[in-house]
Amino acid sequence: MRFKNVYIEGLAYHLPKNIVSSDDLEKRLAPVYDRLKLPFGRLEMMTGIKERRFWDKGVCPSQVASKAGELAILNSGIDRVEIGCLINASVCRDFLEPATASLVHYNLGLRTNTLVFDISNACLGVLNGMVHVANMIELGQIRAGLVVAGENGGPLVDATIKSLLNKPELTRNEIKSSFASLTIASAAVGVLLVHKGLSKHKHRLLGGYSQAASQFNKLCRGNDESKTGVTNWSPLMKTDAETMMREGCRLAGQTWDYAKEILGWGNNDVNRVFCHQVGHAHRKLLYETLSLELEKDFSTLEYLGNTGAASLPSTFALGAESGFLKSGDRVALLGIGSGLNCLMLGAEW
Repeated sequence: MRFKNVYIEGLAYHLPKNIVSSDDLEKRLAPVYDRLKLPFGRLEMMTGIKERRFWDKGVCPSQVASKAGELAILNSGIDRVEIGCLINASVCRDFLEPATASLVHYNLGLRTNTLVFDISNACLGVLNGMVHVANMIELGQIRAGLVVAGENGGPLVDATIKSLLNKPELTRNEIKSSFASLTIASAAVGVLLVHKGLSKHKHRLLGGYSQAASQFNKLCRGNDESKTGVTNWSPLMKTDAETMMREGCRLAGQTWDYAKEILGWGNNDVNRVFCHQVGHAHRKLLYETLSLELEKDFSTLEYLGNTGAASLPSTFALGAESGFLKSGDRVALLGIGSGLNCLMLGAEW
């Protein structure tokens, strides 16, 4: 993927006010910890996640995605009538039908001939949405496009804790597949891409590369047993975290080599890096595999946890807001998601 006319004009995040520490979750799991003689503090020690955030009960993905989308539009300074495509790209959605993007479209008051749809690809959804919008801009089909995601990890964490507490036969080995679910959190993000003729900020999206290792599609699987609306949502997820980390980083190494070739970069050309936020062990192995310096990375996992498809782009938005990025910086966006799928993009700030 190579883009000549695409610029990142608006970046925005929207975070919940409810902060829940890893200690708080372990207190809820005290009967399980006591019976299995697990040490308290294990969750933060294993993941590096001290706290995460959750929305109030009853908050829908479309509500928070709309807020992040509105902020992205305001931050860009672009008239919303220019937006020709809206994509909702979160794992979470209000319901199976219609597309959650339909609600966001209405909430944002976008024009009636805007393309409106959802993209779903685990934690890669927003990056996939950015590529789709970028291709449409390159083809001259639209002048601007907005990608949003509103992730609601609270129901998954609650369902996981309830499931663990209700299994008196649970073993130490069995609990391992549920631990990744306790890293999941909530956040919302908006990314607005525009044609170079509309851009004032001149943050160019250069291109990138995508690669799949779909033989590992069984390593992380989530389900929603209720099959009904958000108020009854009761999802569960099982993850082989160790194998997923190992094979995910192996795939990332292959993808990064191809991405550098397309971008014409070497590792020394990269100034700043944003990756999907999973945990400190994953982060360490990823940077070792790619031979990139950790000092170039902007990390939010310690206080945001894993926010699904909102994870990388919200970290990107927070990094931009903090002054981590300087004019002219070459920026790598290293996305990876269950499936396994990997998508890496380059930008020039």
